[in-house]
Amino acid sequence: MQRTRSPIVLALDTDDLEEARAWAASAGPAIAMVKVGLQLFGAQGPDAVRALRADGHRVMLDLKLHDIPATVGRAVAALDPLGVDLLTVHASGGAAMLRAALRAATGRTLVAAVTVLTSLDADDLAELGLGQPDVATERLARVALDAGCQALVCSPVEVARVRALAGPGVTLVCPGVRPPEPGPGAGGEGIRAGRAIAVPGAADDQARVATPSAALAAGADLLVVGRPITRAADPAAAAGAISAEALAAGGGGR
Repeated sequence: MQRTRSPIVLALDTDDLEEARAWAASAGPAIAMVKVGLQLFGAQGPDAVRALRADGHRVMLDLKLHDIPATVGRAVAALDPLGVDLLTVHASGGAAMLRAALRAATGRTLVAAVTVLTSLDADDLAELGLGQPDVATERLARVALDAGCQALVCSPVEVARVRALAGPGVTLVCPGVRPPEPGPGAGGEGIRAGRAIAVPGAADDQARVATPSAALAAGADLLVVGRPITRAADPAAAAGAISAEALAAGGGGR
């Protein structure tokens, strides 16, 4: 089935709420959702979520909660009234922690379990004793699915494997999405398990990346993109171009 709606989640990586609101407004219908992470939430707290929801945006609250089950359950209960669409927790917190989070999310919020951070490469994971990225991702995805999570966060390099495991009913969110590099061969970057496609003028700490269309074709539902849009000379045009590139994949994950 052909996709007609943007899969882009705009990462609002700033501590300035007005800047975040301006970025989201300029991207307009080229995005599906905005992401409030630790930087913006740390500076502005729940008011950031309230303001963005009042502006009409769906919100992914990316706090990656990871603590003992009782603490995470209470944290999710405290955040639940904000009415966000997605709230992230670490799958590595274990099944009991994930179940506590799910029990506390009584409203519209989907608890999204983060598998392996996109900043980690094979060497990093070996140092941590976690094995290869694909194996570690699948192990954590199984834990989250068995606990009842209906949303997972994974890199686009592993998303096909996670989609095969999760089936069509689970929402898969992929950070580590970068538009094709300009110049000869642009558009053919596909999925890269090495260092990230560079964003001009921005330090980039992503290790396992893919282009928007490659990620969507591999099974992703939502693609988290920040600096390629927010640091572009024309954020609205950049958001539109990245959304169009993603939609070239057609049906995507579901």
